[in-house]
Amino acid sequence: MNALRLLPLAIATALLAGAPVLAHHSHATLDPDDVRVLRGVVKKYSWSMPHVFLKVEAPNLQGQLVEYSIEMLHPAAMAEQGWSRDSFKPGDAITWEGEHDKNKARAYSSLNWAEKDGVRVGNEGEAEKPILPSTDFTGLWNRAPNQPTYYPPKGWKLTAKGQALVDGFREDQNPVLSCGDPGVPKSMTLPYAHQVTRRDANTLVIGRDLMDGERLIHLGATPPPPGAPSKFGYSTGRYENGELIIETRNFSADRWGTHTGIDSSEQKQVVERLRLTDGGLGVELTITVTDPEYLAEPTTFTHRWNKVADRDLVQTACTAESAQLWIEAGYQQ
Repeated sequence: MNALRLLPLAIATALLAGAPVLAHHSHATLDPDDVRVLRGVVKKYSWSMPHVFLKVEAPNLQGQLVEYSIEMLHPAAMAEQGWSRDSFKPGDAITWEGEHDKNKARAYSSLNWAEKDGVRVGNEGEAEKPILPSTDFTGLWNRAPNQPTYYPPKGWKLTAKGQALVDGFREDQNPVLSCGDPGVPKSMTLPYAHQVTRRDANTLVIGRDLMDGERLIHLGATPPPPGAPSKFGYSTGRYENGELIIETRNFSADRWGTHTGIDSSEQKQVVERLRLTDGGLGVELTITVTDPEYLAEPTTFTHRWNKVADRDLVQTACTAESAQLWIEAGYQQ
């Protein structure tokens, strides 16, 4: 199995089947020079957001039985590795390898691999599914590599209110750690798979792993009237010179709704221009955000998606226990 390294939800890397899972940050408490193979009995297995985790009763170096916490990636990433919510159950005897906490008295580790009944959990040996190009933006897409969105953007012209947010930025302010989920455009740049489908001739649907709800893009000449304001807003779209242009308004106020560390208001408006690249295996998004409460001027940035093999989206509940596990573990930049 590919190595599974600890990382917080907000900084999980783009996932490609069969490719190594990398971490932008690693937890500061882990000791890369203390990699152990441990054996124990599962006490709890939580298939939850922000991260999947195991609680395993196992002996420490002194032979005392302690309850180890093993934190992994978010459920969609684990599904890419061949795991599921049924991979383990309490009472299962398992063996795992991971980096131990620097505090040797603390029963905490990462996970490189895990075995149950002598069989390594995951998808090794499975045939890779084909990645098919798209001609109309439909299909499953993931964030392209080397696009860090872990910190507030540099060089943006912000209002005093927006600048105060950036000046006071901390990673543990991430709304995901309190089971929040920002909307457009932040949601379009998160490192989860986005699925674009056609509901009918006049409606595109954009869903996403681990997202509560879906975006509707109205393409017809007479779109339905807007509903109540929401984090997704109200989107209309059109095709122009091969691009898909989406205009969105009618937002609710949204924590980190524009970008990492930058909230958004009801005044926000977003224009997204999507262009197919690499023969239908990539999408370039050019996103312009207007929000006079936080942005001193309309701001444009770009983002890229890569096509991935089709599968169902992964949805699961967020738990405060999972979020707290990352906060307690700490991280390093």
